Amino acid sequence: MKVALAQINPTVGDFEGNAAKIRDSAAEARRRGADLAIFSELCLCGYPPFDLVERPAFVQRNLEELDRLAAEIPLPSIVGLVGHAQDEVGKRVANCAALVGFGRILFLQRKMLLPTYDVFDESRYFQPAHTQHAVEFCGVRLGITVCEDIWNDKQFWARPLYERDPVAELVAKGAELIINVSSSPFHLQKRDLRAKMLSSLAVHHGRAVVYVNQVGGNDSLVFDGASCVYSGSGEMAARATAFAEDLVLYDTETQRGDVHPQPEEEIEAVHQALVLGARDYVRKCGFRRVIVGLSGGVDSAVVATLATEAVGPQNVLGVGMPGPYSSEGSIADSQQLVRNLGIEFQLIPITTIFDAYRNALSESFRGRPEDATEENIQARIRGNLLMALSNKFGALLLTTGNKSELAVGYCTLYGDMAGGLAVISDVPKTMVYSLAEHLNSTGGMLGNADQQGPQGRELIPRASITKPPSAELRANQKDQDTLPPYEALDRILRDYIEEMMSPDEIAEKEKLPLKMVEEIALKVDHNEYKRQQAAMGLKITSKAFGIGRKVPVAQSFRSRSGARVPADS
Repeated sequence: MKVALAQINPTVGDFEGNAAKIRDSAAEARRRGADLAIFSELCLCGYPPFDLVERPAFVQRNLEELDRLAAEIPLPSIVGLVGHAQDEVGKRVANCAALVGFGRILFLQRKMLLPTYDVFDESRYFQPAHTQHAVEFCGVRLGITVCEDIWNDKQFWARPLYERDPVAELVAKGAELIINVSSSPFHLQKRDLRAKMLSSLAVHHGRAVVYVNQVGGNDSLVFDGASCVYSGSGEMAARATAFAEDLVLYDTETQRGDVHPQPEEEIEAVHQALVLGARDYVRKCGFRRVIVGLSGGVDSAVVATLATEAVGPQNVLGVGMPGPYSSEGSIADSQQLVRNLGIEFQLIPITTIFDAYRNALSESFRGRPEDATEENIQARIRGNLLMALSNKFGALLLTTGNKSELAVGYCTLYGDMAGGLAVISDVPKTMVYSLAEHLNSTGGMLGNADQQGPQGRELIPRASITKPPSAELRANQKDQDTLPPYEALDRILRDYIEEMMSPDEIAEKEKLPLKMVEEIALKVDHNEYKRQQAAMGLKITSKAFGIGRKVPVAQSFRSRSGARVPADS
């Protein structure tokens, strides 16, 4: 049997558009000689649908589209959708995979394991399956699973999350080929973990594992695709490209299939994830153009470069807003960047506006020295101007703050935090520098065949990368005036946010002063209120600020030195 791994980019709620993609891919798979096409989890309605699942009309549209697909699809296919639950109590719907073809629904399998960690909250919406069944197709008994159902192999995980193992149960019922329809978001190091898990699962059961993953950006999540097949010996036998729609074939008899290239380095995977996430957010939200405030620094330069690749230089507006403390070099670096990228540029000085604010507040502030208040006024003037341009031109404003700044509150509410999408809000500052170097080293490719940067010339000016980072909101200001070096800061933040380590554990591990670590941890805790008002950001680490991190704002718990939380609490 020849199986097609049909990797598509669905849009949540676009039933007709998603169904058209499914039909087109199934037709292409048939032309290439496939017997069966396999699509991703909830591909008919798009993933993740969140509370839309609670709308009866949403579920009904999804089921009506499935009936149309079953009648029209040119090749038998496995399709992900929201279906009715079996039980009389509990949730009304289930996360399902349907085998459709020959004018009807041939088989329906419900998802058994419902994740409730990180960005997942599926028990909120779905009723789990109680049983799994193998189904025969083209002389092969198929074990169809949905995403999390394959992530509980007790031979691979030191501490499995669930009692039951759907794959083991399917194998016991005679399944000869394990199929998994998935919507598994990207984050750093996940590709390697996923490959090891799939290979181990295939070896454990001595059966090929076919894994079909969604691709594309939906809100803060970016799905990398990278659909693949691992043979019963644990070898990778077929693989789709990452971060793009694709169709690859696998032959169950020869145990061979198409193998398409993937990013070799993690920094290139991050690059592609951010471009795809930004492009899909802009497109799926109905925008065409974007706006980026340019400071001359590395953060805004990286965001502008990624945006140019995502939507094309003709759809990017860069805005420079020099103030009383802006250096001439910062203005010149912004101008050089826009020339390199070929984007539109506007220069709107803010010094006169800032003076007007100071004059208006002079009586209220009489006798008080200037402090962070005046710095924040400058940032808010810039945010106000950028939002005015966004409103006037119907363009999406991209914020330029990185994860390190957002973590410690080195950002201004309603100022540099203003905007609709935070492209690098999950990218630590040290990785921003790596991204800048990577973007420059790729030779200026802007993502489209007809859009190329100046070959042999760096897109991001060297000065934007090498200059000491500064918000330029007061004279001679530097980030390191109030923050540790970013190399140390990012290690602390990774351990505290992603690894959930206490300050004393971090200090011991990283060989850093405990007082420094405690101060950073306190900054992280105190600035939760800012992050919960921030623009939606693209997730690329294992623990991003957003839907996967739920921390109360009004709380008094602090991880003090020596105060260890019990492992089981």
